[in-house]
Amino acid sequence: MALPFTARTPTMAYQRMARPASQTALEVVSPPARERPVTKQTQLILLLQREGGASIAELTAALGWLPHTTRAALTGLRKKGHMVVRTKTDGVTCYSIASGDAA
Repeated sequence: MALPFTARTPTMAYQRMARPASQTALEVVSPPARERPVTKQTQLILLLQREGGASIAELTAALGWLPHTTRAALTGLRKKGHMVVRTKTDGVTCYSIASGDAA
């Protein structure tokens, strides 16, 4: 039994040759600038940079983390070079990032 006749399509090289040069030229286009997503790490840093810093209760409420996760994140900031300062006012421990810290 003979196979039905199928029209062959030109190869990709032939198709490229058949196009005008303006359509085949590659344009160098830089990707559009994207804004960085606001991560929880960024939110943590912003909360700590506020005047007076933030308590563990404020940080856990704002970030949705458990207290031990929040304390671990503070330790991570210290390891990255941020100067995390702990102060105690009226029995509440507040954490802040020392001003002038550019790590």
